[in-house]
Amino acid sequence: MIRAFFLSLGQLGDPVIRRVLIRSLAVTLAVFVVAGVALWWGVRAALAGWLGAQAGGWSAALVVVVEIVTLWLAFRAVAMAVIGLFADDIVAAVEARHYPQALASARPVPLARGLAMGLGSAGRVIAINLVLLPLYIVLLATGIGTAAAFLLVNGWLLSRDLGDMVAARHMDAGAMRRWRRATGPRRLLLGLAVAVLFVVPGLNLLAPVLGASMATHVFHRRRPA
Repeated sequence: MIRAFFLSLGQLGDPVIRRVLIRSLAVTLAVFVVAGVALWWGVRAALAGWLGAQAGGWSAALVVVVEIVTLWLAFRAVAMAVIGLFADDIVAAVEARHYPQALASARPVPLARGLAMGLGSAGRVIAINLVLLPLYIVLLATGIGTAAAFLLVNGWLLSRDLGDMVAARHMDAGAMRRWRRATGPRRLLLGLAVAVLFVVPGLNLLAPVLGASMATHVFHRRRPA
C-alpha cells in the first residue's frame, strides 16, 4: 500500500492526471457554491417574514456555518461522485505508464456508468453515515471511538468504490462480484488508507485522484488470473 501511494504521488505531474485533478476540484467547488447560493436564498426567504430587512445578514451567517459543517461532513461524498466522471482517465493513465498489457485489453467505462458509480458512492456514504450518526455521537464519550468508527466505516465504503473503478474496465458484473469476495482484506486496507487521506488537510483535496490511482496499482499487482 505504501508503494502504491508513492507511485500515485509521483504520477500527479502526469498531464492527464493533472487535468483530471483540476477539473474535479473545479466541479466539486462549483457544486458547493451552487448549493450555498441555493441555501442562502432558501434561508433568506424563510426568515424574511420574521426578521424583515435583517434576514439577509442572518441567512448569510447561517449559510456560512452550514457550509463549513457540510464541507467537513460531505466533501468525501461529493468528491467521489465527481471523480466518478473522470476516474477512467486516471486509471487509463496509470495503466499506460505501469501496466501497458492491461491497458491493451481494457474496456473504457462509459461516462454514464462512471457517473452512476460515482452517484452510488455518494448515496451510500451519505445514507450509511446518517444512519450511524447516533453511534458516532455516543462514541464521543470514548475520546477516539468516533474517529475510529468513522474511518472504519468510510474505509469499508471506499474499498468497494475505488476497487470498482478499476475492475469495471477489466471484468463483467459476475467476475467483479467474485473479485470483491476474494479481495476484501486488501481492498479494506486501501479504503482505510484513502479514508485517512481525506482527513489530512491538503491531502484531502488530492485524495480522490490518489485513491483511484492507488486502486489501480492494488488491482494489477495481484490481479486474479
